[in-house]
Amino acid sequence: MKRTAKAFWQGDLKSGQGHLTTQSGVLNETQYSFNTRFADGIGSNPEELLAAAHAGCFTMAIAHTLSQQGFIPGEMDTTAIVSLDMIKGGISQIDLQLNATAIDGLSAEEFEKQAFNAKENCVISKALAGIHITLTVNYQ
Repeated sequence: MKRTAKAFWQGDLKSGQGHLTTQSGVLNETQYSFNTRFADGIGSNPEELLAAAHAGCFTMAIAHTLSQQGFIPGEMDTTAIVSLDMIKGGISQIDLQLNATAIDGLSAEEFEKQAFNAKENCVISKALAGIHITLTVNYQ
């Protein structure tokens, strides 16, 4: 299986601009620029796309694991916060924050164990193995 995305850019870093398009069409010439990445411009940026990918992959991994164990996952809402270290010029940390509704027959301790397992083993977490990833779980 392969998935693709395209990035187009024209100009220098500060005054240039570009657009992103994904195979699925969810992003279709979505604007990105210096201001969307480092200020509050309208458009997207690589870090928020990475955050979306990580949140989605991680949450699906928990759902899969729980389903394999015979549980029916309830609502799970994950926020991924990607921290960009402007001095070192790299992503310094990703914080995953998971809010989930309780599942009959599954203790908070067991759910948290499964969440931490998903954090370590989802495809995006594995791809980001060199980055410090934290997880906070709220299971109610």
